[in-house]
This record gives sequence, structure tokens and C-alpha cells, in this order.
Amino acid sequence: PRGARPPASRRRPRRASRRRPRRAWRSSSARGRARAVPSRADSCVPPQERGQTTSQAREGLVVCAVRRREDALAPLVASIRQGGGACYAYGVDCREEDAVLGLFDAVETERGPIEVAVFNVGANVRFDLVDTAARTYAKVWEMACFAGFLVVREAARRMLARRRGTILLTGATASTRGGAGFAAFAGAKHALRALAQSAARELGPHGIHVAHVVVDGAVDTPWLAETYPDIYAEKHHRDNLLQPDAIADAFWALHTQPRSAWTHELDLRPWNEAPW
Repeated sequence: PRGARPPASRRRPRRASRRRPRRAWRSSSARGRARAVPSRADSCVPPQERGQTTSQAREGLVVCAVRRREDALAPLVASIRQGGGACYAYGVDCREEDAVLGLFDAVETERGPIEVAVFNVGANVRFDLVDTAARTYAKVWEMACFAGFLVVREAARRMLARRRGTILLTGATASTRGGAGFAAFAGAKHALRALAQSAARELGPHGIHVAHVVVDGAVDTPWLAETYPDIYAEKHHRDNLLQPDAIADAFWALHTQPRSAWTHELDLRPWNEAPW
């Protein structure tokens, strides 16, 4: 009958797999989260997000970490390699279109196909509305939204041909509501969330999972401890800080979800942080 498989004796032996190592691409400057995710997958990530980065590496993916200054990624690269993972650093300003195009081409050519792309640029600044310069507003939008557009577009262009892949975008409290003093940041984060929604509707039917993660709370990082020691001490004592490894687990869970039950938006916050 049509479609029936031939007897075992007539089947051609399978060729040895020639698949190249999978890569996770991560771009970001938010402190803390990037370090955990890459340890589980291949990704372009900046060093501060150690939780996400190391998490991907633990799962056998090659980490491609991205930051404007490549030398700033040295601690992250060393940490992942010492743990037995593979990590490569790239110095790129993700607001520059040509630089982003070159980055994706380099990763796919030198390292392998990108399976996971994580966009995690921070851009969190606080200014009173009347004191916000036009250049400040534009720069925050470029970092938190326009750069995200470039990353999502270039990831999609490559993933569409393979009909698979995961694109994760990191949001914040400002993604769902604007606060006093955060006009620039909230505007950019709202725009990034809308980008994620549009991308998910367009790319989902082609096998690409796009998700937006709202990180609603302070993250336990050295930067927070050094910059706001009093706040850090109080929150840390009460176990009221988001842990980078826990955030990384959530990102990895999104990547491994079966397509019959994909999550588009996930919000994460400490146990005693009031939602909304």
C-alpha cells in the first residue's frame, strides 16, 4: 500500500548525524539574569545575566553572549567554561542594524544554528517627565525596543527556514503599567511587549515560539547589593529578591514547552510582591 515502509532488509542504513552544535543567542545588559540562562542553552548574553546563561550551558547548548564591550563578558565566559560548558563572547551594540546583522551571520557561520534567542537589554532609567530630554527618551527606546526589533527580526529570518526556534524577550513591571518617573522606560517596554505579541502571532504558525517574560521585582545581583546596600539587605533577609537561577529555570521551561501548550506571556515576582 502507498506509504508503507519497506522491509528492514531493504531499508537504507541511516547516515551518521552531521548536525552542528545548537546555539543560543542572547543580547542584554540587564544585570543578573543573563548569567543564568546561557548555561542551559546556546545564547547571546551579557555577563550580568549569569543565571540564564549558565543554565543554558548546563543543558548542552553553546552560549553566545553579547554585550557592547566584549571584555566585560570575560567573567561569564570563564565561569561557563570552568563548569564544562561552551561560551563565546561578542561585543556588539544591538542598536546598530549592521552590527546585529553581522553578529547573527557570525554566530550561524562560526558556531551553528541558533535555537534560542534571548533579548534582555535593560535601559531602566528614572527621570521626572519634565526633566526627560528628547535624546534620553529616544535612547531608552532604542535600547529597550528598537534593539529588540532588530534581534527578533534577524532571529526570525534564520529560524523560519528551519521552522523551529525560540525567541524570548525580557519585560519588566513597566511593560504592563507606567509609573511616575518612568515615562521613557515604560514607553519602551510597552512597545517591546507589543512587538512580542505581533511576532508571536506571525511566527507561531511557522513553528517559532515567541514569549515575553515580565520580571516584576528586584533581582538578586552584585550590582543591586553595591548600589542599594540597605534595600538589598532588607529584601535579601526577607527572601524577597528574584533569584537569577530561578528566572533561568522559567526561561528554559518556555523553550522546552510542547507546541500544543505554548505560553506567550509569563510574569515572575517574589512570593510577597503584590501583583499589579
